[in-house]
Amino acid sequence: MTILGIDIGGSGVKGARVDTVRGELLDERFRVPTPQPADVDSVVDAVAEVAAQFEGFDSVGVTFPGVVVDGVTRTAANVHKSWIDAPAAELFRERLGKPVTVLNDADAAGAAEVAFGAGRDQSGLIMMVTLGTGIGTALFLDGVLLPNTELGHLEIDGKDAELLASDRIRESEDLSWEKWAHRVSKYLRHVEMLLAPRLFIIGGGVSKKSEKYFPLLEVRTPIVAATLLNNAGIIGAAVSASQALTLDTMTAGQAG
Repeated sequence: MTILGIDIGGSGVKGARVDTVRGELLDERFRVPTPQPADVDSVVDAVAEVAAQFEGFDSVGVTFPGVVVDGVTRTAANVHKSWIDAPAAELFRERLGKPVTVLNDADAAGAAEVAFGAGRDQSGLIMMVTLGTGIGTALFLDGVLLPNTELGHLEIDGKDAELLASDRIRESEDLSWEKWAHRVSKYLRHVEMLLAPRLFIIGGGVSKKSEKYFPLLEVRTPIVAATLLNNAGIIGAAVSASQALTLDTMTAGQAG
């Protein structure tokens, strides 16, 4: 099976075909800017534009920046409110003409890191934190995903955490690495107090600049940079779609 992974981000929609056994892209990644406003019709068009660049795939995995339950998008913190309660998987399936699996973007990135990257073979409670347009989170207990945690919206100093410590805020407020690291530390310590994870995996585009702020973070929990960097969402989306396709095939075989 060849699977196409597509990652819907706050600034870009990007995708590639993925080797879901090795966790590697099979093509050069193709990216288009995220439409503004990022309403349902515009984002479906953007996803279709990305998918049109590739041929020969059996299924599609799509990430979404919000809570996703049974293919329906329940929240829309960083995209247009028209996505609230939208039948996302059905909309993408109708447009692309292929089976589509939709999942939270941080969950997808975390799934890729646990399968192939920094979280591989790690036991206990592991937390993926993606620092980008917002703050995404994914929790894994002994490698099993606890979906849709959305802990980037915890309240810190009377504010939504992602309005304090996301990478977008670092850029928009022109924060020094020191000031931003102080805010990120405050957020991570709050999570540490609530959940006591064994490991933080930091992802998102800013993870490739980890040397600039990792030494400045003040937390007790070990911290590592995501090894799949900005491809984690694409890979995780494709892995989830592959698992769904395998499950559907097994179910159909048992029914037959």
